[in-house]
Formats: sequence, structure tokens, C-alpha cells
Amino acid sequence: MKTETAPAFVQLIERLRDTGGVKTTDIANFVGVSAATVSRWETGREAPRPKTELLVSNLAFVVTRLGEYYRPGGIRAWLYARHPQLDGERVIAPIRAGRTEDVLAIIDRLGADACL
Repeated sequence: MKTETAPAFVQLIERLRDTGGVKTTDIANFVGVSAATVSRWETGREAPRPKTELLVSNLAFVVTRLGEYYRPGGIRAWLYARHPQLDGERVIAPIRAGRTEDVLAIIDRLGADACL
């Protein structure tokens, strides 16, 4: 049975790819589903759960902000890097844990010409 995926959600996935260099497998691993599930979301054959939409939305917002400073390959690398301002935690971990504000604070410091 085909369900309708909100076009806005598909646009979030496209933004992750285009702006952030994020791959389907990255999205799948981030939200804990298979790459095939992400493909079904994109084609509208399946709709993501609300919690998943929120996670992807937060990740897309972070990627958009990082796009002000980095190119796609750099953004993807930044997301997977361990960050000293997160006590060595990979940047994607706090986003997944609902602490997107911690990551955004680091990005804000980029804009203030502060040291990473």
C-alpha cells in the first residue's frame, strides 16, 4: 500500500544530500532504519514516523547552517568528526540524542570567528 510522504520531508533529504554531502546510508544509520526504507520515504511508498521526521529535520537544519561555512564533503566530515567542544563526542550523536542546541552553539561560534 502506497502512503504519501510529505514533499517537505523529501526536500529535507534532498537538502542533506545536496548541501551536506550526506548519503542515503548516512541517513539510514542516523535514524536507525535501512537504506531501502529511506528510499521508500523518498518515493512516497512509506511515511516516516514523527520522531524520525524530527530527527531528520534537526539534522537538515544543522547541515543548512554548516553550509554557510563548509562545502558538502566538509559538512559530512564535520558531522562524523569527534569534537572537542562535545567532550570528544561525534557531532551527530547529540543531534540524535535531542541535543541539537549543543551543536548549533558550536556553529554559532564559527560565525563569531571563535576557535573550534
